[in-house]
Amino acid sequence: MNVAIIAAAGVGRRMAGKRPKQFLELAGVPIIFHALRAFENCDVIHQIVVALAADEVDAFPSKAKEYGINKLIAVVKGGETRAASVLEGLKAVDPATEVVAVHDGVRPFVTAGEIVRTVEAAGREGAAILVAAPVDTIKEVKDGVVSRTLDRSTIRYALTPQCFQYELLRRAYEEIDVLDVSLTDEASVVERMGAKIVTIEGSPRNIKITRPEDLCIAEALIKEGA
Repeated sequence: MNVAIIAAAGVGRRMAGKRPKQFLELAGVPIIFHALRAFENCDVIHQIVVALAADEVDAFPSKAKEYGINKLIAVVKGGETRAASVLEGLKAVDPATEVVAVHDGVRPFVTAGEIVRTVEAAGREGAAILVAAPVDTIKEVKDGVVSRTLDRSTIRYALTPQCFQYELLRRAYEEIDVLDVSLTDEASVVERMGAKIVTIEGSPRNIKITRPEDLCIAEALIKEGA
């Protein structure tokens, strides 16, 4: 059995709106449900757990039913950090689970194929994350001054889902402080154990909606049929 944890407890301060960004609509559907549908319709995912802000938890299961999300088994209150929220989600996962796939609730364009490839790689290797190659030149900057140009061939954007065998992810969370703000994704948690994490090339269309301009890009992708 494989379980998806959807991290969606953020308040979206950079979006500067009244509602959390995951509940803003794309084509008449809240962003989070675009993301959830990818996992609902993916055969390798059997159950879904969602981590939300406290005031969104109670109403969410009925909303999920309205949007055809039937794999949902738990909605949990998120924590102060991403790591804390994912840990709360992990507590709701059956220990018999093989692979846990963690996904951002504001990445609405992930595909079933990306999910399958990343889950299967984690099942074989222990840990796998979806990535995309940068197209821009990347500079390292210190105190406002360029110190060097990084080799793009060795750089990847970390996307989601990020997938891990259950026991590996559980042990990784036992060893860290979930309030550590430097733990910005699950791979950074597992990296501290020294575990190998393989990468799966994904699409740059798998964007994370963080700022108002991201919403404009997402609307354009929807119009293109993405």
